[in-house]
Amino acid sequence: MNGVTAIASILKQEGIEWIGCMPSNSLIEAAAAAGIRPIVCRQERTGVHMADGFSRINNARRLGVFLMQAGPGAENAFGGVAQAFADSVPILLLPAGANRDRLGVPPTFSPTRSYETITKWSAQINSASRVPELMRRAFTKLRSGHPGPVLLEIPSDVAGEEVREDFVYEPPPIVRCAADPEAVRRAAQALLAAERPIIHAGQGVLYAEATDELVRLADFLQIPVMTTLPGKSAFPEQHPLSVGTGSRATTGGVYHFLRRADVVLGIGCSFAISGFAVPIPSGKTLIHATNDPDDINKDHPCQYPLVGDAKLVLTQLLDEVRQQVGASGRSTNQALAEEIISVKQAWLAKWMPKLTSDEDPINPYRVVWDLMHTVDLDNVIVTHESGSIREQLVPFWEARHPRSFIGWGKSTQLGYSLGLAMGAKLAAPGKDVIHLMGDAAFGMVGMDVETAVRAQIPILTIILNNATMAIYPDSRFPVATARYQLKKLSGNFADVAQALGAHGERIHKPQEIVPAIRRAIDVTRSGQPAVLEVMISEEGATSTFKFD
Repeated sequence: MNGVTAIASILKQEGIEWIGCMPSNSLIEAAAAAGIRPIVCRQERTGVHMADGFSRINNARRLGVFLMQAGPGAENAFGGVAQAFADSVPILLLPAGANRDRLGVPPTFSPTRSYETITKWSAQINSASRVPELMRRAFTKLRSGHPGPVLLEIPSDVAGEEVREDFVYEPPPIVRCAADPEAVRRAAQALLAAERPIIHAGQGVLYAEATDELVRLADFLQIPVMTTLPGKSAFPEQHPLSVGTGSRATTGGVYHFLRRADVVLGIGCSFAISGFAVPIPSGKTLIHATNDPDDINKDHPCQYPLVGDAKLVLTQLLDEVRQQVGASGRSTNQALAEEIISVKQAWLAKWMPKLTSDEDPINPYRVVWDLMHTVDLDNVIVTHESGSIREQLVPFWEARHPRSFIGWGKSTQLGYSLGLAMGAKLAAPGKDVIHLMGDAAFGMVGMDVETAVRAQIPILTIILNNATMAIYPDSRFPVATARYQLKKLSGNFADVAQALGAHGERIHKPQEIVPAIRRAIDVTRSGQPAVLEVMISEEGATSTFKFD
C-alpha cells in the first residue's frame, strides 16, 4: 500500500462520499478505486466552493474535500480557500506537492507555506508512515473548535512511498466544551436584569445544531432575535420574536431593536467589525458566547465572556435562568410581539413598490419577491452572490429552517454562489437548491454549469443581468475608466447555459418570472440543471440604516 492508497482508505473510513478535484493528483485515482466519487471541475476555485457548500449544509459532520494538482492547481485554488477561511468553513484540502528534495528551491510552489495565513492548519505529509497520524490531526481540527480549512500537502514521492498494510486509523470524535459555570451565572443575571435585550445569533448556532436551544431561550425570556449574515436561518424568521438578519443591507426590525438594546447576547458569533456585518452601536453591554477565545474583546469590549460550544452554552444559560426565575419562564410579551409586527410592516410598506414593481426592465426586488412566494420555503436552500444581489436578497428572504439559506460576506468573491449551490445539492439532494448571481459573477465561473450538467447536480441558477458591475456609489467603472468601455457588458447567458447542456430561459417581463421559475424547478426535479437569465434594471436602492 502506498501513501495515496492509505489516504484514500482513511477518507473512506471517514465517510467521504465524493471529492472535488482538478487533475492531475494521484490521490484522485486512489480515491476512485476506494469507491469515492471524483467530481472534476472546470476550475479549482469552484471545486473548493463545492466542498465549502457541502460542509456548511452538513455542519461539518460530513466534510467537503478538494484535491489540487501540484503547482498551478494549488495556486489556482487559493481564492476559494481564502473565502472559506474568511467565512470559517471546515474543508479538507489535499494538494499534490513537489518531491521533498525540491522543498524551498525556487520556483517550486509550496502549498504548506503559502496557505498558512488562510487555513486553520497547514502541514506537509513528510513521510508516508505519518499518514494515519496527520490525517487524524487534520480531522480533529476540522471537527473541533473554531471551524476553518485544513490543508495537508502530499509530496509526489510520499504519494508513492510504501505504508504498512496493517496501519490503524480510527476517526476522531468531535470535541466540545461548555462555558465556566460561574461566568454563565453572571451572564444570566445580566440578561435577566436587562430592560431591552436582544439576541445576536451567528453561524456557530448552525454548526452546533443549536436552533432548538436558541428558540427555547428566546421564548423563555421573550427576547427578540436577530441573526448575522452567515447565521441567517439559525433562528426561524417566521417566529414571532424574529427581527431578521443584520448585514450591510438589513431589516427595519434589526435597526429598531439593536439600536435601542441595552444588553446584546451574542451566541455563536465573532462580533467582528466587517463591511458586511451590521455594526454594534456603542454603549451596549455584551454577553459574548463563542467557541473561540480569540473572539473575546477583539473588536468590542465584552463584559460577560462565555467560551464554549453554542449548543452547550445555550443549554447552560437556559438551566441557569430557570434556577433564577423559575421553570415556567416569562409570559408571552404581547406588546413586544405587536411591536415586532408593527416595525416589520412599516419597513416592508416602504419597499413594497419595488418588491411588486411592474417596471420594465424588471426590478431585481420583484425577482426576489416572486421567487420567495413561488418556491416551497420548507424544502429549499438558497444562496446569493456578492454585491448587488446579496443586498437585495438577504433582508427580504424568509429563512424558515436551519441551513435553508447560506449567507456569506466576510470576503466577497464573485462567482462563489455557483459552487456553494452545487455542494449544497450534493449534501441535500432532496432539496430545491437555488442561487442568485449577477452577469459579472457568471462571467467568472459560468463554465462550471457544465460541471453541474456532467455530474448530474440539478441546481437552479438565476442570473440577474443588468449589463453592469454593481450598485455601489463608487462605481466599478469610474469616469476615467468608462471612457475606454466601448459598450456595456454583454452576452446571452441563457443560450450559453443551453450550449453547456442545462435548461436555459431568458426573461424580459415581470409577468414571466413566476411561470419560468415553476418550469425551472420542475426541470431540476427531473435531474437537469436550469438557468434563468432575468433582464433587470440598474436598481441602486438598498435597505441600509445609519446606526449611532
